[in-house]
Amino acid sequence: MRLGIRLAVDVGSVRIGVASCDPGGLIASPLVTVRRGRGDLAEVGRLAAGRRVMEIVVGLPTGLSGNPGQAAEQARDFAEALADVVAPVPVRLVDERFTTVIAHAALRQGGRNSKERRTVIDQAAAALLLQGALDAERQTGSPPGEVVGRAKRGGG
Repeated sequence: MRLGIRLAVDVGSVRIGVASCDPGGLIASPLVTVRRGRGDLAEVGRLAAGRRVMEIVVGLPTGLSGNPGQAAEQARDFAEALADVVAPVPVRLVDERFTTVIAHAALRQGGRNSKERRTVIDQAAAALLLQGALDAERQTGSPPGEVVGRAKRGGG
């Protein structure tokens, strides 16, 4: 297991959930929600720089069939643009099937009403995404997902 702080990003059409983990890569925690639109890449970049992250994980929404849809294309575009902003920090796309559904269920079970859930759901989904990535790396010994951007192209 590689040591170091990671950031996870759950890209939505309106909001971007961000989560982080401890330096040991053990536990993911919700961090913040960033409004999608002008300045969002810079804000995620500032969060990454401020935490001195070793890597950023971006959720890739994949359908039950395993095929990517329009949301996956938007997540990939965001990840590639983010990779340019945070270079040389690697950005990885990781399958995020069910993270938002599970986050909704957990928050509902925790007693949060629909309005309260809306403000933190993206953060919770990002934390689930990151925890899944950390657990997968711990089990397999390899970082999950696919590197995008400059790191994939060999620097620059």
